[in-house]
Amino acid sequence: MQTQATELNTAVESMPITNNAGYSILKTLRNYGVDTIFGIPGTHNLEFYRHLAPLDMRPVTTRHEQGAGYGADGWAQQSGLPGVVITTSGPGLLNALSAAGTAYCESRPLIILSPGVPEGEEFADIGSLHETKDSTAAAGAIVEWSRRVHSATDAVAAIHDAFEMFRYGRPRPVHIEVPLNILESESDCAAVLLEARPLRAGQGAEAEALTTAAKLLRESVNPVILAGGGSIRAGAHVAALAQLLQAPVVTTLNGKGSLPESHPLSLGSDIRLPAAQDLCDNADVLLIIGSKVGESEMWGGKLAPRGTVIRVDILGSQANKNVSSDVALIGESAMIVEQLIEEIGAQDRPAADLAAVRAALRTQARALSPELSRIAEEAASVLPANTIVGGDSSQITYLGTASFIPQEHPHSFLYTPAYATLGYGLPASIGAKIASPDRAVVCILGDGALMFAVQELITAVEQRLDLVVVCVDNGGYAEIRSNEADRGIPAVGVDLVQPDWAALATAFGGTGHRITDAVDFAPTLQKAVQARGLQLLHVPVELFSATTTPEGN
Repeated sequence: MQTQATELNTAVESMPITNNAGYSILKTLRNYGVDTIFGIPGTHNLEFYRHLAPLDMRPVTTRHEQGAGYGADGWAQQSGLPGVVITTSGPGLLNALSAAGTAYCESRPLIILSPGVPEGEEFADIGSLHETKDSTAAAGAIVEWSRRVHSATDAVAAIHDAFEMFRYGRPRPVHIEVPLNILESESDCAAVLLEARPLRAGQGAEAEALTTAAKLLRESVNPVILAGGGSIRAGAHVAALAQLLQAPVVTTLNGKGSLPESHPLSLGSDIRLPAAQDLCDNADVLLIIGSKVGESEMWGGKLAPRGTVIRVDILGSQANKNVSSDVALIGESAMIVEQLIEEIGAQDRPAADLAAVRAALRTQARALSPELSRIAEEAASVLPANTIVGGDSSQITYLGTASFIPQEHPHSFLYTPAYATLGYGLPASIGAKIASPDRAVVCILGDGALMFAVQELITAVEQRLDLVVVCVDNGGYAEIRSNEADRGIPAVGVDLVQPDWAALATAFGGTGHRITDAVDFAPTLQKAVQARGLQLLHVPVELFSATTTPEGN
């Protein structure tokens, strides 16, 4: 029961300070173009939330902070700006760290803002609300950097430093902790410091290395380009370089769409398949743009190039990671690829014939899972060309949609191939739809992954989004079931009870569809994409187990 004195103290404490540190931080973000914030209001972060409406910033309240982080990731990939998450202190921040780990592993721009204990109460162990031993250190073990600031000016400087990294370095998540006494106090930051810093020219390649690389590519006979996530910044220059050299382009999953997959030189995002790896190994010059060529993208395979290797990367530390380079071009891919085009000059090359390798890739991809391949191909046959496809660490994603739903634009395939987290697909799709409301967004994921973030269905409804979710039901954790069988372990903990997915979607305020015959899947999906609101299709994999796999395509 509140006493009169308590009520008076509460009233005084809640009196607004409209120019506090929370305002300075959010105004700076707004000046950079950020207009959407993901998170959950909490007792300690309200001086962030106070300023959202006055700054015309949209709050997206997820039902778990992990979902906020993944929603921010999906939004960032569509907007070209860093995702921003506001957590409360303690558990709110810690709940978001799985998303921070994803952003670090996949090189995604993310800013996490959290309040912290007041200055002078660090490590006090006095039983305060949300008390955490060392939140800054906890986040710092996951993100690129974590800072506990000591003034509004410090906090604003941290925002500028984050944008500096996002623009000119390897984008990775950061965490800024603002002590409560700073967050709620009058800002000491001059208004001029809140302005976004102007863009400047990026870093190009060192001249000698550029000349050497251009000569190698000019004289090459069968060059190949492997484009990773770092190639996306190069935009249309990747297509121009490929065309100039008549070089086939294979991408990683993070680089999917860096070259439109309808392009005659595109071999899609199937670097994990043997036919793509053989192509790279047999090139006389292999140009790797913005990829660490990690095992998560290679699926146990390992590139062993017989020819010369040229690597383009923002960091010199990547030049020999997993695959040694003969020539390293360190700087921004957008500038370096443009430099290469200019340095190579005009070329007169015969058109590359990729029919055989393309057919081999299709055959190898279908062999991994005929059922999931068929589901993905049928989805591709009815989805609008500009559809954003959300995925998860689900078999339908890495055995189906990754290979069989082509993308014409980067960041149109939402996935985390390296961190491989469950629970990513649905909130990431929500974030993508918020940032790109005019594009169809279809989240295709497994039942296990959907259950990790099922609460975010209500977020989609609350945000009034037209979003399609396809739940491909294999009865639990089929990948781990297979792993257990490979080790001679009887199935344990992987065969899971399923809810009535269609009824669950309806209960959340959406529309559920039960697919009971394989022939109904594609037409139902097509209608769902054209419908309004949340649409969920429940698709048991077993329906496709006896279906004839199409040839060609």
